[in-house]
Amino acid sequence: MEFNSKLKGFVTVAAVILAAYGCSSSPGDETGTAFEAGDRTEVVRVLELGYSEIARSINYTANLRAFREVHLAPAQPGRVDRIHVEAGDRIGRGQLLVEMDRTQLQQARLQLESIEKDLRRMDTLRKVGSVTQQQYDQVRTQYDLTKTNVGFLTENTTLTAPFDGRVSAKYFENGEMFSGAPNTPAGKAAIITLFQTARLKAMVNVSERYYPHISEGMSFAITADVWPGEVFGGTVTTVYPTIDPATRTFTVELVVPNSDERLRPGMFARATLELEQVEAFVVPALALLKLQGSNERFVFIEENGRAKRVVVELGERFDDMVEIVSDEISEGDRLVFAGQARLVDGVAIEVQW
Repeated sequence: MEFNSKLKGFVTVAAVILAAYGCSSSPGDETGTAFEAGDRTEVVRVLELGYSEIARSINYTANLRAFREVHLAPAQPGRVDRIHVEAGDRIGRGQLLVEMDRTQLQQARLQLESIEKDLRRMDTLRKVGSVTQQQYDQVRTQYDLTKTNVGFLTENTTLTAPFDGRVSAKYFENGEMFSGAPNTPAGKAAIITLFQTARLKAMVNVSERYYPHISEGMSFAITADVWPGEVFGGTVTTVYPTIDPATRTFTVELVVPNSDERLRPGMFARATLELEQVEAFVVPALALLKLQGSNERFVFIEENGRAKRVVVELGERFDDMVEIVSDEISEGDRLVFAGQARLVDGVAIEVQW
């Protein structure tokens, strides 16, 4: 009985508290944000946005590649008779690199000699009318086909260097059978791989926003971690015409002179391009805020006595200043640069100069 009396008293007190809370509640209390934004005023400092002229530079990572690379292989399978080079050897254009088994070539040459004799006989007989033109044409066609086959086999039993360069890999030894199956990291079939390093290529994926500013012939500065403090030149040779929809980037191909071969294919490098002078909004870095748990950056603009939250992208950084980019800001807007940490979108603000 005593426990029931105490319970009834507790319920009565709770009901009174809930009733009082319900009478004092307002629509703004349900979200909290409207209550904060509508019922308090924050003191802030602002600056008027204006364009600054900056020398824009862009920096991207790049992978260095050989200017030319070829996976050398005959057109058909066969036994490797002799390889004249090793991995790392320097080679000259036209140099003999690989000799394949010549058994088929010798057979084709003997067959060609035999058909050539028959063709001369047929030509003599045709002139005196002993054979028809059709018979002569058949032998002539056989001769042409055999001659073509000899040329094909001759070309594919000796492999020569198509350019000056070096041997980057050797995949077979003398006497082994070349099957034609893919056996290189590139997924191609080869006996040896050649590459040219007097010049290198660098492939750079650049943000789509810079597409109008980059053209063939422009100069890039190339740096590599293995050569700290040194700068190598690079020139844009190709600007790929499509934008990757997944990354919103386009590919730029650079050519890097490398006569001393200090740079090597596969090295990690950085490419820097100085663009023309451009006008941009440059603001104190302290004015920027970051949304917790994401990479979203934003600022507050004073608009009609209230704070307006604007999402921005970051551009170049200049010591304690940073470039911001957004379609929602314009010249003359008043940017909050002090006191913004306490702001929410729509809160009343008092500007203190």
